[in-house]
Amino acid sequence: MSEPLIEIKGVKHAYQTQAGPLPVLDGLDLSVPEGGFAAVVGPSGCGKSTLTRLVAGLMKPDQGEVWLHGQLVKGPKATVGMAFQNPVLLEWRSILKNVMLPLEIVPTKLSKRQQEDRARKLLALVGLEGFEDKRPSELSGGMRQRASLCRSLVHQPEVLILDEPFGALDAFTREDLWQTMHRLKAEEPFTGVLITHDLRESIFLADEVVVLSGRPAHTQYVMDVHLKGPRDLEHLYTPESAEALNILRHQIQIAQGRAPVEEAAQ
Repeated sequence: MSEPLIEIKGVKHAYQTQAGPLPVLDGLDLSVPEGGFAAVVGPSGCGKSTLTRLVAGLMKPDQGEVWLHGQLVKGPKATVGMAFQNPVLLEWRSILKNVMLPLEIVPTKLSKRQQEDRARKLLALVGLEGFEDKRPSELSGGMRQRASLCRSLVHQPEVLILDEPFGALDAFTREDLWQTMHRLKAEEPFTGVLITHDLRESIFLADEVVVLSGRPAHTQYVMDVHLKGPRDLEHLYTPESAEALNILRHQIQIAQGRAPVEEAAQ
């Protein structure tokens, strides 16, 4: 792997509440190499989504630093694309126009024709060719999420942040989109950070899985995923995958306080 594209160094962050500061991150360290894909898992409320906002420059840490490509993150970055659980597509725009929206905001040298061609290429890549002129309400949940993924990549970001984008979908649609993600990464290279509660999803999509501790969170455990490159769903049913999932489940139990910390190395 190459040098880290994302580096999070000793990050601490707390939210201000009426009852006083609520610490969510405590000395968090994390790095993702250029072209790498990290999945972040942990107990509910441990600060996973806060981490994505810090990487995107949408908020600043109370302490510590976030670096992208050797530059300190001080504000929103045009080189970051984001996709969320709720696609938030604009109903008054066609799917094609929804996908093209970032190109109206982020500076680009592409002509209008080139912008449209790029959006159409991405839609075809995720199986939405022929749906360019439809409205969001005319598409299923899975199709809307595919369009959202295209929108997050249309401006060719260096970093793609995925904040539980498949969490609201049924199991079959979710697994289909996992495979779509591998096709997208092959055709549209990026450095990825995935926030998820699905451990199967984490090892199917990522190169490494980072387990956060309970709040305030630090990096509790990092697993180098045994699966490499493009994957088939059958790879999730091997003995190696079963062992990896058992280790991750145990780490989550530790983070939740349901297993002794001294067992972490077992």
